[in-house]
Amino acid sequence: MEVGNHTTLTEFILVGFSTDPRWQLILFGIFLMLYLITLSGNMTLVILIRIDSRLHTPMYFFIGNLSFLDFWYTSVYTPKILATCVSEDKRISLAGCGAQFFFSCAVTYTECYLLAAMAYDRHMAICNPLLYSSTMSISLCTRLVAASYIGGFLNAVAHTANTFRLSFCGRNIIDHYLCDVPPLVKMSCTDTQVYEKILRGLVGFTVLSNILAILISYFKILPAILRIGTASGRRKSFSTCASHLTSVMLFYGSLLFTYSRPSSTYSLGRDKVASLFYTLFNPLLNPLIYSLRNKDVKLAFWKATQIIRPQR
Repeated sequence: MEVGNHTTLTEFILVGFSTDPRWQLILFGIFLMLYLITLSGNMTLVILIRIDSRLHTPMYFFIGNLSFLDFWYTSVYTPKILATCVSEDKRISLAGCGAQFFFSCAVTYTECYLLAAMAYDRHMAICNPLLYSSTMSISLCTRLVAASYIGGFLNAVAHTANTFRLSFCGRNIIDHYLCDVPPLVKMSCTDTQVYEKILRGLVGFTVLSNILAILISYFKILPAILRIGTASGRRKSFSTCASHLTSVMLFYGSLLFTYSRPSSTYSLGRDKVASLFYTLFNPLLNPLIYSLRNKDVKLAFWKATQIIRPQR
């Protein structure tokens, strides 16, 4: 399609990490291993929370939904990364690129809202323990999760529509392993000033409002923890908050690093590494964060292994 003196692109070629066949096979093995570990870790956590009655609490309800999101998110990108490593056909259509972009945005924005809901849950559990069971009812938790998904999909629609109204022209080679904002903006043959303002508005409002909600919750949580009379009680409260805060720092750190910078500072190598954190490592680390130091999850896992272990 002709736009002015340019030909509008209808497909792209994803180069990936390397064009060296030997490196491609090595990377395929590494990414496949990480993908399988991520899928198994997140689904194990979801199943444990589902089958063990001791984990039927609001905190684990939110953790289970976070693991489901990570399971979904890693499946948006990793299959295409694996295909790029071993296939000579590295093309992705404009529609395929848009679909990948939309679903990744939906999960990312949903996780923004879900992490804020998890902070509210910790606030109620620590600051108002006597009212916690009645306040954080199943219906409220369900509404918070549903609102997170609705907000995520609405933001994804706006973000995707804003991105793919641009015209892409020139070389159709994306020296990256995914369809993301920085490489797509570089390929645009239309003015992106308005686009970048809308992008910063969408991302900035969602991210900053949720970070503010999390900070307000923890400004109230910290004094409440310090007022707990026993050392064991303080340690338990700090432990549950530390897991959530670790997830928050990993998620928002990689997100802000990638999207808060102007396109003029785009660096191929740096952005590839940054993208790895939120596409592969965050979904991999979250089930570990919420299970390694969690006695309830470890006990539920041990109980499940005893049930499925064949009797001798």
